[in-house]
Amino acid sequence: MSSSVAAERPAASSMPTLHANGQTLSSAANRMGYLTPTSATTSLVEMRRQYEEQGYLFIKGFLDRQDVIDFRGWVFEQLAAGRLTEPGTDFAAGISASRSPDKAWLDRRLMSLVRSTAYEGFCAQPRLARFMDAFLDGLSYLHKRKIMRFTQPGTTTVTPAHYDLVYLRGGTSRIVTAWIPIGDTSIAMGGLTYLEGSHRIGSDMEAKFQIEGLDLTPEERISAYNKNMTEGGWVSKDLPDMAERFDTRWLVADYEAGDVMLHSPFMIHASTTNQDPERRIRLSTDIRYQNVDDEIDARWNNHWSLNDML
Repeated sequence: MSSSVAAERPAASSMPTLHANGQTLSSAANRMGYLTPTSATTSLVEMRRQYEEQGYLFIKGFLDRQDVIDFRGWVFEQLAAGRLTEPGTDFAAGISASRSPDKAWLDRRLMSLVRSTAYEGFCAQPRLARFMDAFLDGLSYLHKRKIMRFTQPGTTTVTPAHYDLVYLRGGTSRIVTAWIPIGDTSIAMGGLTYLEGSHRIGSDMEAKFQIEGLDLTPEERISAYNKNMTEGGWVSKDLPDMAERFDTRWLVADYEAGDVMLHSPFMIHASTTNQDPERRIRLSTDIRYQNVDDEIDARWNNHWSLNDML
């Protein structure tokens, strides 16, 4: 059985020019490439091998496509009063409104949605739960702090480069992040991009931090905002420089509803600006799993809040 699926990759000439934090990413073959997709029917042994080798697992069509699209529509319907989507359009399309949104209202509403039964059910759906039990070789624990983000086109909103363990140092390092695009997410929409081979780079950075952080208090050591970290725990805001510095590539993909990305807590990743010509809003969730028997970071036992400093 094949362990991967053919990627529908656009020609180099059709690759959109990607931007992040005022920088333009190089589309040269040695600086940008494509994530390697894996079929949802691939054996568990092969999936684990790929995850260890690549630092990520890009599982195609793992979730029911229509379920994901329906959930996308439900989210945008709940956010409609905040002037996020264009009136009269299908909520599942997620077309960004031409008028200015009510950001304060949307922030409050988003914090309500991540506490809702519907969102919890989406994140804890049985197939995903059973798979994570098997993947982690034991009972999996889903962290209570779960994040859902939306990014409108025409804004400069991005996630700077980082690796997740920076924010989870109060527990085990055997964390697996699941990033789930809620709806089709083209490269132009600014889905997650991964620095190829960076799970090894992130591991080296973490080992260096543990030595440099010996003079920190226990509270400072687990904080992403301590004196030895850049603002917010980011590795860098300059994505082109990172590819040059480590002589590697940023990997991208046209994600589809139903796809699931798993990545290592050491894997460096970021997002780019949403430049979708159809003005679709990028919507995604990122949730984190570990074996329930491993030490759990207590700070992640609370629901996500915008001001929780994590």
